[in-house]
Amino acid sequence: MIHRPAALTDASGVPAGDPVYETKADPLGDLPPLTGVPARPSSATADDVARTFDDFFSAFESYRQVNDARLAEIESRGSADVLTLEKLDRLDAALDATQRRLDSLTLKKARPPLGERRGAWRSGPAIERKAAFETYMRTGRDHALGQLELKSMSIGSDADGGYLVPDETEAGILTRLSQASPIRAIAGNRQVSATTYRKPFSLTGPQTGWVGETVARPETSAPTLAELTFPAMELYAMPAASSALLDDAAIDLDAWIAEEVETAFAEQEGAAFINGNGVNKPTGFLSVPRVAESAWAWGSLGTIATGEAGGFSASAPADTLLDLIYSLKSGYRQNARFVMNRRTQGALRKLKDGDGNYLWQPPASADAAATLLNFPVTEAEDMPDIALDAPAIAFGDFRRGYLVVDRMGVRILRDPYSAKPYVLFYTTKRVGGGVQDYDAIKLLTFSA
Repeated sequence: MIHRPAALTDASGVPAGDPVYETKADPLGDLPPLTGVPARPSSATADDVARTFDDFFSAFESYRQVNDARLAEIESRGSADVLTLEKLDRLDAALDATQRRLDSLTLKKARPPLGERRGAWRSGPAIERKAAFETYMRTGRDHALGQLELKSMSIGSDADGGYLVPDETEAGILTRLSQASPIRAIAGNRQVSATTYRKPFSLTGPQTGWVGETVARPETSAPTLAELTFPAMELYAMPAASSALLDDAAIDLDAWIAEEVETAFAEQEGAAFINGNGVNKPTGFLSVPRVAESAWAWGSLGTIATGEAGGFSASAPADTLLDLIYSLKSGYRQNARFVMNRRTQGALRKLKDGDGNYLWQPPASADAAATLLNFPVTEAEDMPDIALDAPAIAFGDFRRGYLVVDRMGVRILRDPYSAKPYVLFYTTKRVGGGVQDYDAIKLLTFSA
């Protein structure tokens, strides 16, 4: 961290030191270097979340002050001072770092307990299965687990294909994924027991009309139906454990497995739900055909162009965002949100409306999202950067527009041989995804 005397100022009168670093409370003083990723906290308390949320607001206030100074310099001198631009970049990085820390703390605080709750009633078979599964995880002895699978008449789950994890472990993995995977958190979700989920929909709808009280009612034609299919593809992770970890009785192996596979599954899902090509993975919403909104038809996503190749219009950048918002029907717009990556969000932080108000606003609470023109913003790293013809911003009701399909069951196969002296746990789940309503999502492309 670089500390500068508060008395030093640049030509614009703004303190040359980072305003955030000069405050008495030093809200960003405990951040790691901005070039790295914030360290993951070992625990999350309400005080930690509240303190980090206060730090985020302090950083944003400083960001606004420095950006206002930059705009004043451009108006008075035609260009911004280099020191002001440097401070703005450091504050922008500090905002991202604090946001990541806040997201991590909020996620940890929201994690459900996977072990047996103290004082909670559990059925005998559930306790028996949990004990048998833990024995298999720690020692590899699967006799008791195999007997339980036989008694429950489970098929397709054995020592060669892996055993199904206990229900609370599966629920914990899915709950953590819904917090860590940005698109899963905002999309619709279905759990199925088959390999493919089929959803029928009407192309034309039933014939209707107005008639008088005594007028004959002609026979109506039947609706024309089509079908959307969402195959569930296999997603895997392979965490490794040492013998010391497995011998430690204090370690909750259910929680350990869920935590280890959380990041791996979330990263793979996040990429597939956005850019997946449908080959051994879900179909991402950016992989479907795109057409101009004026020529939109079912089976494609409508796009709005910024009017400027590779950027926003210099004269009225907010107008393009308004065009994007109101290209969506009112029924979808009520629950709509923006989806973009952090670099695009960083560019939007600098935009103002005609009255000088910032279009981007920080979240109102620790577990809320930032807003853009009063609509929430979801940050997804796999969205493209602002570039020529890139669909860098998506807007829509993703709960209705995109569907995530989970096949029930998460399997684990214990492998003590491939990476001795470590034990690998080959963990698999089946997940699919695709656009289910092509009218519910619109894209902003940076093209003329």
